[in-house]
Amino acid sequence: MGTTMGQDALVVGLTGGIAAGKSTVASMFHELGAPVLDADNLAREVTARGSETLRRIAKELGEQILDRAGELDRKALGRLVFSDPGARARLEAIVHPVIAGAARERIEELARDGHSVVIYEAALLVETGRHREMDRLVVVTAGDAARIARLMARDGLDRAQAEARLAAQLPQRQKAELADYVIDNSGPLAQTRARAESVWRALCADADRRSGNP
Repeated sequence: MGTTMGQDALVVGLTGGIAAGKSTVASMFHELGAPVLDADNLAREVTARGSETLRRIAKELGEQILDRAGELDRKALGRLVFSDPGARARLEAIVHPVIAGAARERIEELARDGHSVVIYEAALLVETGRHREMDRLVVVTAGDAARIARLMARDGLDRAQAEARLAAQLPQRQKAELADYVIDNSGPLAQTRARAESVWRALCADADRRSGNP
């Protein structure tokens, strides 16, 4: 893997299966001093009400994905794309290039500000092939039972719906096989934090070697 996105910064992709806990790990990296770019937040920015991207989505998928205020109804959109792979593919074809462009700009800004490591958190990093643009890839994993329970509690889904969302994604084993570092989030939070700290130290060392620092 490699990138010119960050110029002098080591760009680290952070991903994992749905409800594995990648956002939890992202928060840990942030606490350790890493700037973290969240693809979901970028997606909200580029699909804001009145944006060209939102207009294209509504034209492609229908006005039912908008709420009464003309903003993106994320729950309605989620129901649609998880039940219709074709709709999901059309959505991704519109949104992913725009998010990628926004991410590239932010990463370059952070590199210019002197950050040697930048974390880019994205759920579909491997599925979209964008993991190949990263200098390193960190994959967060957790057991399926834990992930299903988290989804049911977090999103108010029944078991069948939660299982369907897991099935809609690439198996996490395949993501882990591509990773430079794997963080297992199946156990106690303290265990996850210890592993995150270890990975962060390794990433900082990678960045130092890349820049020629002893």
